[in-house]
Amino acid sequence: MAADLSPELSDLLDQARAWVAEDPDEETRAELDAAIAAVTGGGDHTDLADAFRGTLEFGTAGLRGALGAGPNRMNRVVVTRAAAGLAAYLKEKGATGDDAVVIGYDARRNSDVFARDTAEVMTGAGLRALVLPRPLPTPVLAFAVRKLGAVAGVMVTASHNPPQDNGYKVYLGDGSQIVPPADAEIAAHIAAVGPLSDVPRGEAGETLDDSVYTAWLAATSALVDTCGPRDITTVYTPLHGVGGEPVRRVMRLAGFPEPHVVASQFEPDATFPTVAFPNPEEPGAMDAAMALAVEKGADLVVANDPDADRCAVAVPCPPSDQHALGWRMLRGDEVGALLADFLLRRGVPGTYACSIVSSSLLGRLAAAHGQRFEETLTGFKWIARAEDLAFGYEEALGYCVDPARVKDKDGVSALLRIVELAALEKAAGRTLLDRLDEIAAAHGLHATDQLSVRVSDLSLIGAAMGRLRAAPPTSLGGFAVESAEDLSEGVDGLPPTDGLRYRLADGGRVIVRPSGTEPKLKAYLEVVVPVDAAQPVTEAVAAARIGAVGRLDAVRDDLAVALGL
Repeated sequence: MAADLSPELSDLLDQARAWVAEDPDEETRAELDAAIAAVTGGGDHTDLADAFRGTLEFGTAGLRGALGAGPNRMNRVVVTRAAAGLAAYLKEKGATGDDAVVIGYDARRNSDVFARDTAEVMTGAGLRALVLPRPLPTPVLAFAVRKLGAVAGVMVTASHNPPQDNGYKVYLGDGSQIVPPADAEIAAHIAAVGPLSDVPRGEAGETLDDSVYTAWLAATSALVDTCGPRDITTVYTPLHGVGGEPVRRVMRLAGFPEPHVVASQFEPDATFPTVAFPNPEEPGAMDAAMALAVEKGADLVVANDPDADRCAVAVPCPPSDQHALGWRMLRGDEVGALLADFLLRRGVPGTYACSIVSSSLLGRLAAAHGQRFEETLTGFKWIARAEDLAFGYEEALGYCVDPARVKDKDGVSALLRIVELAALEKAAGRTLLDRLDEIAAAHGLHATDQLSVRVSDLSLIGAAMGRLRAAPPTSLGGFAVESAEDLSEGVDGLPPTDGLRYRLADGGRVIVRPSGTEPKLKAYLEVVVPVDAAQPVTEAVAAARIGAVGRLDAVRDDLAVALGL
């Protein structure tokens, strides 16, 4: 049968056989052997071709992709090459045998295996490898890099991606994620790695005790005011991730009652059996927590994503068709505004930063308190680098409330701060929604939403972006587009990135960009609606919200037509 194969298919099978010969993993070798046999026997070769369609790209997000054999998947071969390339980069920059790389991992499938491979490659390269003692939140790794004075850190996690994925995040010695040109330089070293048999491997490094983890717990719990109110009933879910035990301990150390937990989602489980996607932003992911909140009469629902670097918040609201349980998720921009407003009112000085796709409200809040505001590209790799950072956030549920210790998003410290704020409001007979209304009354209602399109063919994203560049819309939702900016050309001093920004006549804006971690095209929408100062705050903001919904719907509809997806 093999003699009838096309040259392209024969070449694909040769690549697969070469991979089998080099792969140290029994499971992926068996997977490839079965695929080779099936294709040789006349079976479909689509999946095999995709696995060998190029190499999983190493960029500012590190590596992220589906588990499986082949260069376009996450596996031990790809991870070993990445670790060897990172080690070569660090040594080129002057790292010696006295320098350490801290390695952390979450509870996803093969995270511990990839962490061990990384440690063995680092020690084989003559560097020290310090491995966190068990699956822990990503912010613990970011904290450990600085606490231990390491030259770099590696976190094996796919964050909130689907169960079949895993990933590899790289931090440098300042405790923040890599940005250009470091990503390209590391990628070049990875590309230069020869046969896997030539990569030196040493011992599995030093497994750390709990001292760094407990130091992070202590630092996090110490953020809150020791004299503040503690009367708050919370419900919490880690969504089958690693946040459960750390959140319980932090709440207890800070003096708050332990949260009621969603038992079916509390223990780490790499299959994420109760959710379609382990992302608190996805529809249905928070339903079990909200149902428990109704049962317990809770004041607040809080959640983390699987590696606990993001925090989601839900609050009680009047039951409606949209919120049948009487609870609703706060948008990331709403939580960002609450946290920023809280810190600003407490006099925390410094730079307040957010990504360009987050609400413009943060700039108004910072200006009102005489503090500096900075807008960055998407991702905490950029936000964390804002000079004199006091607080940073991105609308995708990422918040940095303790940049002196964790220069990255930290879902546990953010969770504790929002619990503290909710307890303060409750003691005053108010809610988080009341505080949001007051912010809107002072600065205008900044309403945000998204249009997100998941695709199976990535070329559709490029085609849609091409259409918008060729024929930018002149109006969206009935508002004139006052300016159309191509972010790939670099604007407002920002590095070039693939995206488009439209500023609307009402003060709102639309940004369209491909997702950096998923096969999605994302559009970030914002409208700004004045709040009638002549009316009582609650009624005036409610009227503004109704108007904002209509405006956002109109903008979304027009943009969907322009995208052609």
